[in-house]
Amino acid sequence: NELLCQVPQSTPEELKRAEEGAKAAFQTWKEVPIQQRQRVFLKLQQLIRDHTDELAHSITVEQGKTLADAKGDVFRGLEVVESACFIGNNIMGETQENLSRGLDTYTYRQPLGVTAGICPFNFPAMIPLWMFPVA
Repeated sequence: NELLCQVPQSTPEELKRAEEGAKAAFQTWKEVPIQQRQRVFLKLQQLIRDHTDELAHSITVEQGKTLADAKGDVFRGLEVVESACFIGNNIMGETQENLSRGLDTYTYRQPLGVTAGICPFNFPAMIPLWMFPVA
């Protein structure tokens, strides 16, 4: 029964600072062209691939999962990051001319703001990677 580490509980002030930082970052991120965003996710994908063993080891130490299960957790999250790398066509807007007499419709898809997620402890890589890359 060896203590491996201690994780402090975040304070409301720390949470507020994180929210404010995310809001500030959003102001520039929303202006980044989709091709540049894709490059960010391609880099994230490569980083996960390069460090899968380290990530899995950390999950094993912290969660008690087997190494194979921890690698699966990382890999299943990586699959969503891979999808996010090529999301460009899925987030394009649409136009429909003459939907009705004299009526055209236009759909714009734009970033709306900061998101947050509460992830279960037993899937520390997979669930966050399911949520954040597509947000």
